[in-house]
Amino acid sequence: MNETAPLIVLEELRRIYRTESVETHALGGIDLVIERGEYVTIEGPSGCGKSTLLTILGLLDEPTSGEYRLAGVPVGDIDAEERARLRNREIGFVFQSFNLIPEMTVEENVALPLLYRRGVRAAERRRAVAEALDRVDMAHRARHLPNQLSGGQQQRVAVARALVGNPSLILADEPTGNLDMANGDQLMELLDRLHADGATLITVTHNPVYAGRASRRIRMLDGRLQAPQ
Repeated sequence: MNETAPLIVLEELRRIYRTESVETHALGGIDLVIERGEYVTIEGPSGCGKSTLLTILGLLDEPTSGEYRLAGVPVGDIDAEERARLRNREIGFVFQSFNLIPEMTVEENVALPLLYRRGVRAAERRRAVAEALDRVDMAHRARHLPNQLSGGQQQRVAVARALVGNPSLILADEPTGNLDMANGDQLMELLDRLHADGATLITVTHNPVYAGRASRRIRMLDGRLQAPQ
């Protein structure tokens, strides 16, 4: 990875979904640069392409055309196996629906990204999990199951899972969407602290108050970025 390159560079990025009768232009030529350590929110109405853009940034989908470089690596030039390794090593995800595995304890859920990473020993994994849970104030719940936690606590565990592998980038898709206002505020304060500690954050949100906490706000409409960026 090129540590001196911008973390994200998008050039003329397009995503088109095709069926037999319909062609949907989800992204219509995105040019964007995000530096390491930025805190960016992506705003816009439903269906404008926010989540599509986030899934491409997270290497969960591929653009129809254009270029995406992650830490200097042209993502389109690598195969599926290397994309999976890059995603596991460089990207942490926080989803609206938490996506915790109900049969696993909190610490087992948080450890999952490290189980797929080569060369991480059990002792190192336990230490990383403990540190991640401590950062989100959930170490005292390590042995609990997700259904024994409140929604706000489950989302904190999801943040710990995103952090555990020390990724270059944390992506959060409507992270407060299933939380009440009090828990949503607490989660955003947690994200603020992570950014202050040096994390690069990109969040999708409908909430203008939460969007205003970021250092840069990007607005989308009909698959395109609206100036300023």
